[in-house]
Amino acid sequence: MPRRTTISLIKCDVGSLGGHHVVPKPLFNIAEKNLGHAEKEGLINSHYVFNAGDDLQLLMVHEKGESNHGIHKLVFDTFKEAANKASELKLYGAGQDLLKTAFAGNICGMGPGVAEMEIAERGSDPVVVFAADKTSAGAFNFPLFRIFGDPMNTAGFVIDPHMSGGFKFEVMDTVDNTKVVLKCPEEMYDLIALIGTVQRYMVSRVWRASDGLIAPREASRDFL
Repeated sequence: MPRRTTISLIKCDVGSLGGHHVVPKPLFNIAEKNLGHAEKEGLINSHYVFNAGDDLQLLMVHEKGESNHGIHKLVFDTFKEAANKASELKLYGAGQDLLKTAFAGNICGMGPGVAEMEIAERGSDPVVVFAADKTSAGAFNFPLFRIFGDPMNTAGFVIDPHMSGGFKFEVMDTVDNTKVVLKCPEEMYDLIALIGTVQRYMVSRVWRASDGLIAPREASRDFL
């Protein structure tokens, strides 16, 4: 059985310079310190800390699976420490995305945005992260459709037998809190009719129709 690898991207606005602007270096240092320590201890395999505007983004690769208690506690403790530092430095919006409650085992629903997916690694598995802040929920609807649904953009749908079966799109209605699954190319027009309304509908998950191989997962307004 191939090794299962989990990719976790969790973001939180813990404080920024001059309004909703940028994450300052002292908060980056805290995240690098904590994730570097976790990597040395073997909790995670690798990590990358970055920002999208005032959102501190923690990208981690590990083998613990989705919604793992240890991974989520590492992230919660990191965000809490960074928020405390932001308060000490009197930064803008210190800790505004982190609910003032005790950690309950999973960071989902506590304020931060969470995107995780578990995959069986192949010979080459590059990962692209789409991250944005202060944008509509469906900001990435169009590029995701172009990549996984438009043969005029992705020639593999025509020439690659592994892709010719198309992809399934899970679309979330952020107003009624419901989801629908649409398959391309058969339901392409229905998909386009929904995802053009980016303030309400968002592509939350994409997978290959033939075998269920996962493509992206969403986290609030951040995609993995």
